[in-house]
Parts: sequence; C-alpha cells; structure tokens
Amino acid sequence: MEQTAPRPRVALFVTCLVDFHRPSVGFAAIKLLEAAGCDVEVPRGQTCCGQPAYNSGDRATAAAIARQFLDAFEAYDYVVVPSGSCGGMLSSHMPHLFDDDPNTKARAERLAAKTHELVSFLVDVRGQLVVQAACVATAVYHDSCAGLRELGIKTQPRDLLASVAGLKMVEMKEPETCCGFGGTFCVKYPDISTRMVSHKTADIMASGADLLLAGDMGCLLNMAGRLSREGSKIQVRHVAEVLAGMAGSLPAIGEPTA
Repeated sequence: MEQTAPRPRVALFVTCLVDFHRPSVGFAAIKLLEAAGCDVEVPRGQTCCGQPAYNSGDRATAAAIARQFLDAFEAYDYVVVPSGSCGGMLSSHMPHLFDDDPNTKARAERLAAKTHELVSFLVDVRGQLVVQAACVATAVYHDSCAGLRELGIKTQPRDLLASVAGLKMVEMKEPETCCGFGGTFCVKYPDISTRMVSHKTADIMASGADLLLAGDMGCLLNMAGRLSREGSKIQVRHVAEVLAGMAGSLPAIGEPTA
C-alpha cells in the first residue's frame, strides 16, 4: 500500500500588526496553509520578532525577545509569517544577534532556514500556483522593501493572484519604490515619510486600480491612511485575504468596522 507523505507541522507567526490591527490576515493565512496540506498551529508563547528594538539599535532587548521566539517556535517543521518585514528579521538578522553565543546562534540559524513569508512558502515550498478564490476588482500590488530585497518576493504573489477569478492585475510605474513606512523610520522622519507615501499613492491612483494589495501590514496601514486623507476610494487589503477568498466579507484596511 502506498503511504501518504506526512503533513508538515507549520507554526504561524501572526505578527504584532496583524494581531492588533488585522486579525483576519491570520485567519486567512491558516485557511491557505491548511488548503496547501499543512497542519497549522499558532504557538501561544509568541510575542514580537524583536524588529523594532533591533532597528532602534537595542540589541540586548532584541536578543531577549529572540530567545523567547526560539523557545516558542523551534520545534516545528516550518515557521510561516504573513509579513516580509518580520520574515526578513527572522531569517536574515536574528542569527546575528548571537554572534558571540555559538550555541544560540546555531539554534537561530536552524530556525532561520525554515522560516518563510506566507506567499513565498505557498509557491516556493508547497509548489502551489492556484487558489480557489474570487474577487471582482482591478488590483495593483505593492512590493514591500523587506520582502523584495531580503526574501526575493516578487513573482510569487502575482502568480497566485493570477488564479483569482474576476481579478484583473495592473502595475504601478514604480511598484518597488518604498512607501515610506519603514518601521520606526516613519516616526523618526515624518516629513520625509509623508513625501514618500504621497509619491506612492499618486502612482497607485494613476494605475487605474480600485484595490491595493501588499504582503506587509505596516505598508498597508501607511498607504491606506494616506489614500484616505487624499479622499481616494481605493480599497486596501492584505494579499492573503484575497487569496483566501475572504475579501468580500471584510471591511477594507482603514475603513471603520462598525
């Protein structure tokens, strides 16, 4: 009798912004991962990935958070994150917090090797190119800096979005240009950040899209806020919500929840 390959045990790292601002992204991620043949768990011990402390130069706090993260996540086959920014922190930067601690660095490197951004995991690891979802809209996709430059996420979301029934994809002139969020950057340099996001929203509106998608909540919140202040009617959603077929049942990012 032919044996079926075991389902991989996947830990979903929800991320702070998803937890506080858009829990539906976490539920969408679980739906997509289960449809891709994974057993999904959300470790109760998870908090932050340590990125805000790391970006602010507080390596001691970042390392303390990273140790807690290792304890919560290292037992799983994969760690999946609906965020290129947090994914980049875990896979590219966290091991270097322990350059003076070889044992913990080895643990962090093993975890980094099995950590993946959500859409990249679906396409590159699980080999998925089709989803069962529908969304009647003209959409444009923003390439977030960390996902693009640290994790190589570019074609994967577009490949999956091409299978969404009723969805027409268009492109910005500068889809890879930063939106100005940059984590703590927008707090430290608000005037520069506002100029950057204004440039970005002008490009979005010129595309003719009525739906803006991306894979990072920070970018989405930043762009949604600026679009709203400019009076735009463009809806903003995390790519996972559309791929999971949940877009029609949720208010857009930045809209009141009633």
